[in-house]
Amino acid sequence: MKVFVAGASGAIGIPLVRALVTAGHDVTALTRTAGKEAGLRALGASVTVADALNRDALITAVAAAEPTHVIHQLTALPLDGPRRAADLDATNRLRIDGTRNLLEAAVNARVRRFVVGSFALLAPREPAAAATRDAAAAAIRSMEGQVLDATKSGAIEGVVLRYGMFYGLETPSTIAMIDMVRKRRLPVIRGDAGLLPVIHIDDAVSATVRALDAAPAGRTYDIVDDRAVSLTEIVQAIAAFSGSAPPRTVPVWLLRLVAPYMVRLVSMRMPLSNAKAKAELGWQPKYSTLHDGLAAVLRRTA
Repeated sequence: MKVFVAGASGAIGIPLVRALVTAGHDVTALTRTAGKEAGLRALGASVTVADALNRDALITAVAAAEPTHVIHQLTALPLDGPRRAADLDATNRLRIDGTRNLLEAAVNARVRRFVVGSFALLAPREPAAAATRDAAAAAIRSMEGQVLDATKSGAIEGVVLRYGMFYGLETPSTIAMIDMVRKRRLPVIRGDAGLLPVIHIDDAVSATVRALDAAPAGRTYDIVDDRAVSLTEIVQAIAAFSGSAPPRTVPVWLLRLVAPYMVRLVSMRMPLSNAKAKAELGWQPKYSTLHDGLAAVLRRTA
């Protein structure tokens, strides 16, 4: 396959490019940052530098690559993860306008398949009305809707992958969390009742590679671990596997003062199933639970 990866220098982009090249695919990696070009070339990919929000430049870049498949992983998130709603503004624009530009470029270039990486926590589910009041959820809804509408019209074969929260040594937010836990700067939250879908970055990559040819057009998949976890459980697991001192416990009102965006994580309950992805993609996560994945990750950092 000739695969065009948009967002190739992001958290999932780099390991995804590596996996695609290793599998023998002809990969063109898109990045908007010229300074990241050499690193992507070192992985074995051809590289094009362009801003996905520049419609004409993106159309030219995709046409020049002549891909058969496009993978959309465009984000602009802070390295240590979003902590406030404003941290998602740039990514929201990429998910709305960047998706529109990338889809147009792909259709013009007669690309057969378009795989988009979405986010399970914000994906459109019932009740739909509540989701549209949140700018980030509305951006996800727009992104997924554009891809699925293009599929229904016969313009392209779209597939939506709704990833859980990424973790792994190639994920900057995980590195930041490990450092904070070791310094006892990341507490557990009293009364944390959340159930959050998570996925090791390597498992997200393997599911994406499989979706390139195994997924029927128009399908949507939750790419998540076998078991959802709370934010408190994540922090406690990092502390246990890294040999750190037990984390402090704080009330939720204190978190609301210092990291208001994170408050929603202690109340969200989203125990999603990966059964559809396993059955239709023939995919099996290497790390079935967060504990399995963190144990492997933190053994390498010990």
